Order: sequence, then C-alpha cells, then structure tokens
Amino acid sequence: MTDHPDRDKSVHPPGAGRRKLYGRRKGPKLSARQAGLRQTLLADLAWKVGVEPAGQFPNTVRELWLEIGFGAGEHLHWQAAHHPHAGLIGAEPYEMGMAKMLTKLEEKPLNNVRLHEGDGREIIEGLPDASLSRFFLLFPDPWPKTRHHKRRFVQMEMLDLLARKMPAGAELRFATDDKSYLPYALERLMAHPAFSWTATGPSDWKNRPADWPPTRYETKAIKGPPTFLRFLRR
Repeated sequence: MTDHPDRDKSVHPPGAGRRKLYGRRKGPKLSARQAGLRQTLLADLAWKVGVEPAGQFPNTVRELWLEIGFGAGEHLHWQAAHHPHAGLIGAEPYEMGMAKMLTKLEEKPLNNVRLHEGDGREIIEGLPDASLSRFFLLFPDPWPKTRHHKRRFVQMEMLDLLARKMPAGAELRFATDDKSYLPYALERLMAHPAFSWTATGPSDWKNRPADWPPTRYETKAIKGPPTFLRFLRR
C-alpha cells in the first residue's frame, strides 16, 4: 500500500483507549418526550460495538450499511425504509440529532436500524473485515482551520481501516458543501489504492443521485452547492 504524509502509523485497534471526540454533543434542552426516548427506545436500538452484526437485527439482513454523523436522521431513515434487505447503523454524537432520529423511529418504526450515540469510528473498528457494503459520510464537520485538519474524518489511516472492513464492490459515499474539505477529501480518496471514483463527468458530482435523498442541511446549502462523491472498493 502506498504511503501518504498524513497516514498515522498507529491506527487505533479495537479495544484501544478511546480517542478524543471533537465537536459539540450538547445543544438545546430536550423535551420530556425526547429525553424519554433516549432512555427507552435508544436502549432497545443501541448498536453493540464488537458484537457480531447478524445477531443485532431481529430479521436477517443481507448487507450492512453505516452512516456516521447522520444529523437529524432524514437520510438514514429514508435509506432504511427503502432498503429493508440492509441493516443500517447510524452514529451521531450530537444529543439533539439522536433525539430527532428517535422521534422518527417512534412515529415510523423500522426494524433494520441500529444507533450509536458516540464516535462512529468505534463501530468501524469493531466490525468484521469485509462486512460493510455501504458507508455514508454526508456533510461532515469540515474543521476549516488548518491546525484542525487532523480532526477531519477523511484521513489515510481511516481509509485504510475502511478498506479492511469493506469488500470488493462496496460503496463509499461522501458529500460536502465546504470548498476546502472537498479537495482535501478527494486527494486522499483518489490516492488510496483501495478505492476507485465512479465519476465519468461533472454531472456525477454536481447532481445528487436519485437514491440519495436530500436533507434539511443540504437544502440550506450553507456554504455553497454541495458536491456528491461515490467511490467503490476495488
């Protein structure tokens, strides 16, 4: 595997001490209903890190998909509802985002969703190799200051880890509206020997695919038109 200047030689193995999780976790005070759902429904749907995936869903799932940083959960819920054959795991450390997703699941239950209120990297590390068929990283925190770029999720060592967990033909989807994170992520994804960009022309990254539902964040286009990237595991 080719070397890269930002590849950390000491990738955190499963069971290693927890790394620091940056970004906010607390926000507005939860309503009584939301607080109750975190105590009850989240406990029922909690993903058990390091436990065999097949036993964590009530029905048999043919594929395992993961979204890290799902925000309010619009995309995650849509994907789970439209792909009942897949087991979807969602990781979101922000308390209010998790509360909103739990509200969606209370109103429209889905038995192929499991949730993790914490660092999504813990989930990846705990998965069996070649078990993750699709990975979503949509509008992650861009950490715009140069000194904070190491906090960005797309790093060569994380792509190394994903490459181990994703079988050939698995798909990685990335979206951002931040014009500094885009070239940063694209450079690393294209440099990694395990991933191949599917784009053949500008429309492939300028237009949202039909099976990629919009979210409220995307609709706001906070920093500019979003870019959509799709990579396949070689």
